[in-house]
Amino acid sequence: MDEEKVKMLFVFEKEHFISILTIGDIQRAIVKNIALETPVAQVIDCNKKFAYKGEAMNDIREKMLRLRAECMPVLNENGELEDVIFWRDLFEKEETDLRPKIDLPVVIMAGGKGTRLKPITNVIPKPLVPVGDKTILEVIMDQFESIGCHKFYMSVNYKADMMKYYLSQLDHKYDIEFFMEDKPLGTIGSVSLLKGKITTPFFVSNCDSINEQDYRDVWDYHVNNHNDMTIVTMVKSFKIPYGVIETGEDGLMTALKEKPEQTYQVNTGVYILNPELIDEIPEGEFFHITHLMEKIKARGGRIGCFPVSEHSWKDMGEWPEYLKMINVL
Repeated sequence: MDEEKVKMLFVFEKEHFISILTIGDIQRAIVKNIALETPVAQVIDCNKKFAYKGEAMNDIREKMLRLRAECMPVLNENGELEDVIFWRDLFEKEETDLRPKIDLPVVIMAGGKGTRLKPITNVIPKPLVPVGDKTILEVIMDQFESIGCHKFYMSVNYKADMMKYYLSQLDHKYDIEFFMEDKPLGTIGSVSLLKGKITTPFFVSNCDSINEQDYRDVWDYHVNNHNDMTIVTMVKSFKIPYGVIETGEDGLMTALKEKPEQTYQVNTGVYILNPELIDEIPEGEFFHITHLMEKIKARGGRIGCFPVSEHSWKDMGEWPEYLKMINVL
């Protein structure tokens, strides 16, 4: 999916069509802690709705609209794939996103000095570093606006006046309320300054990365899973290019794994927090998001992790990652 830049694949057993494997199928499997080595046949949903040869095009259109399906396989009486109808074949461009919008506040942590991107951040703050014809800050805010989020709270400190001036000069006016982090307060400490202002669940985002995930999926997961906090995580795999030996007592070999691959979920710096969590952030103290996670876990709260693929997340925290990002875009 990452290589082809698609969010679904057609699955066949030899020449026989089985079903469609979607990014949602994979994400749900990871959420259920199903190993990535599990065969596709064990996680694919074979009960998906399809169209059939001879079915009226209006009925197919209605079915696609109801399911918000990017494409609709058309099967014959034997269940074999006859044709594929894509959304763009039946719908106008303005109908490409009929999914309900969400309007949650978004807190953007934009107060850091961006020391890993020096010397460019000696001149401009990290949120104003260009990505294509926009800044990373605009790209992040545009993504949230596209799903219906319009109210932004921005934690600022380093070169705050430059950020405010730049945003004020844009033709597109964002609804931003700035709040000043007078001293370094960690990765979530400044959110304590928003007590009494945010009364609904809200997003928190850093200014380091771009994520291609539709955050409405993350919101649905957060609500359905009754989470206190949801972390957007990136699935990262590391392959060891050697044979790995496991040993036991007296150094005796117990197992040999040839070029094993380890998979982890990495924190992308995007979260959904319930409003009550603001009260758990101490005022005026240095406080990291990891400290908040520890408090939630200690009281038995729920912290969910919503996985996205490695290539759908683009990081710009350091020069090598930033250079890769701008080369991709």
